[in-house]
Amino acid sequence: FGFVFFFVVVRYAHGDLSYPVQEELKRGSVIGNIAKDLGLEVDRLSARKARVDMEGNDRQYCGLNLRSGDLLVAERIDREEHCGEKPSCVLKFELLLENPLELHRLSLQVQDVNDNAPIFPKDVIKLEITESADKGAKYRINAAHDADIGKNSVESYILQRNPHFVFSIQTTSAGSKYGELVLDKELDREEQQEMKLLLTAVDGGSPQRSGTVVIHVIVLDANDNAPVFTEAVYTATLPENSPMKTSVITVSASDADEGVNGEVTYEFSRISDKSRKLFTLDEKTGEISITGDIDYEEGPKYEVFVEAKDGYGLSSEAKVIIDITDVNDNAPVIYLKSVTNPIPENVSPGTEVGIINVQDRDSESNRQVRCSIQQGAPFKLVPSIKNYYSLVTTGHLDRELVSDYNITITATDEGSPPLSSSKTVQLSVADINDNPPVFEEQSYSAYVAENNQPGSTLCSVTARDPDWRQNGTVIYSLLAGEVNGAPVSSYLSVNGDTGVIHAVRSFDYEQLRSFKVYVMARDNGSPPLSSNVTVSVFISDVNDNSPQILYPAPEGNSFMTELVPKAAHGGSLVSKVIAVDADSGQNAWLSYHIVKSTDPGLFTIGVHSGEIRTQRDISESDSMKQNLIVAVKDNGQPSLSATCSMYLLISDNLAEVPELKDISYDEKNSKLTSYLIIALVSVSTFFLTFIIIILGVRFCRRRKPRLLFDGAVAIPSAYLPPNYADVDGTGTLRSTYNYDAYLTTGSRTSDFKFVTSYNDNTLPADQTLRKS
Repeated sequence: FGFVFFFVVVRYAHGDLSYPVQEELKRGSVIGNIAKDLGLEVDRLSARKARVDMEGNDRQYCGLNLRSGDLLVAERIDREEHCGEKPSCVLKFELLLENPLELHRLSLQVQDVNDNAPIFPKDVIKLEITESADKGAKYRINAAHDADIGKNSVESYILQRNPHFVFSIQTTSAGSKYGELVLDKELDREEQQEMKLLLTAVDGGSPQRSGTVVIHVIVLDANDNAPVFTEAVYTATLPENSPMKTSVITVSASDADEGVNGEVTYEFSRISDKSRKLFTLDEKTGEISITGDIDYEEGPKYEVFVEAKDGYGLSSEAKVIIDITDVNDNAPVIYLKSVTNPIPENVSPGTEVGIINVQDRDSESNRQVRCSIQQGAPFKLVPSIKNYYSLVTTGHLDRELVSDYNITITATDEGSPPLSSSKTVQLSVADINDNPPVFEEQSYSAYVAENNQPGSTLCSVTARDPDWRQNGTVIYSLLAGEVNGAPVSSYLSVNGDTGVIHAVRSFDYEQLRSFKVYVMARDNGSPPLSSNVTVSVFISDVNDNSPQILYPAPEGNSFMTELVPKAAHGGSLVSKVIAVDADSGQNAWLSYHIVKSTDPGLFTIGVHSGEIRTQRDISESDSMKQNLIVAVKDNGQPSLSATCSMYLLISDNLAEVPELKDISYDEKNSKLTSYLIIALVSVSTFFLTFIIIILGVRFCRRRKPRLLFDGAVAIPSAYLPPNYADVDGTGTLRSTYNYDAYLTTGSRTSDFKFVTSYNDNTLPADQTLRKS
């Protein structure tokens, strides 16, 4: 990965606060009210994730009550642990708030309490003093050490009452104090060879504390020169991480005396417990060497006091200051102070989603840190206050493309060689309902045969929503609408979960051939998003309608007879069966068949036209009465059919016609005969009224073929049901056939007009048959 580097930019904090606090306070003690002092809103401290961190230390010495804004003592604070003998002890903290990012520096002025008693370096101080010592002779006594400062440190000394010595305090040029045992009365070894004096050091604290030491005085012969160091203060510089037994510095003192009185030995007179674990002193050579791990971050400076002492108890003291130099041995440490996780995918670019803090325990250039973030992720680090960085978005997030990010943050210091560390932050993107459902097809088509069962499945629609959980849950429904004036819900239903579309009713092709509905796919987000798709339903025809015969009328409705001239030749048009079928396509293709006839070889019918023609010329031997039963079949599967009866009379005039009542083929002929007689009487009366007019114009009119109808019933040539189409070759009567009848009463001679046809085999239009 490539990295983009950002250098630390330090900005001033909003403000500083300083509080005085005594050391050793109990946990929970109130130091001050930060919210009040900084003008912060108490009720927003929790929302802004307010917290207090100590600079350069992971221990939490202070805490923050988010409900009251009080700064509290969270852990025991020991001034001596943090500041040693420094007269001023300041602990620095940082108050961090988010949304927006805000940093305040806090300072605690730790006030000393008298919690430490004076301590002498040794429990017993041995002094060997010659009896020849003069009055006023001084013998150095190392001062007691009190870790407290100010008035809580050592204030006075009390020497046990005795006849020979008094005690006084002295100060060196370096500013350190020591005690002197002053001879007030000469010693007499023969009178008293040794004595033990109790020296008490008392501090000025309240309550007052004290420490004691026993001064063991042994009376000897004269020793009048104390050792003298070459320097009052020694300084040494030591790199951290120096190996064990490394020599730090060698102190040196000389004694002007000779022999035993001039032999000098060295020892630490004042040294802290921490320093005692790190350094050792060779009592013969005065060499100070390392016995522990030297860490600049644990202590950049150490001070010890070395005492040089001759063989008979005279001594002097020197101060040794050891400065530790920093080595780049600490890699930067990355702290994730705050993070917004998961991140809503609709956040705008530049939104802060995390706060990063980088610490390096080294000093100077070794602690200068630069941070970087891996490329390819829509995030960047923006330097903020001091060593804080804001993790912000650089582009739009889309959970449907990337739902999780593993962001690697690298911090590198400016040391030589540079050290670095990395931290991986896992960020998840929270779903927002930003995608409507999308159908897999732009439109859907469903095909269903008529007469389907209600509840049958027509098709299914499918929509996908890439959102998460309820935002991606798709629910299907029909949009409100009408089909043929009825609600669309009375025709179809859709399964809200699966998108399967069912028929609510049985469809009829003859009533409805196709229709469209709209299906809506809606997700379950808030607010919900939706999309629509068109579903076209096509109803296919089923052969569920039998052919309907229009002519001749079905039996029982009328009684009709066709007259066939005796002179008719083979192929002459006699009549025509007219039928229709409400179905469509091949289900409406009709065919005509004679299933029964009086003379099977005399008549034939057109399979597709329904025209009845003679197969041969009429002969005298043919029966006058001819009965045909015609079946009309459609082309569906299975095929449906209807039948009708056709009555034909081979005759040239009515005189040869036998009694009409003899033409009866079923049990209802008596009723038909009555109707026929009534019709004949009515027609005869009509023609008697207008016979003169007819005879007057008969020669003026163009002569037409004539055909005798029994009962003078005219075929309705233009009659068709309104829902049938006039299609050639499907059995529908053509308008080119005309039927007219003229009858006279009381005469044996009649004129007949015959069917006009475009078939050359029919009788000519101008022929008239007469019979007397």
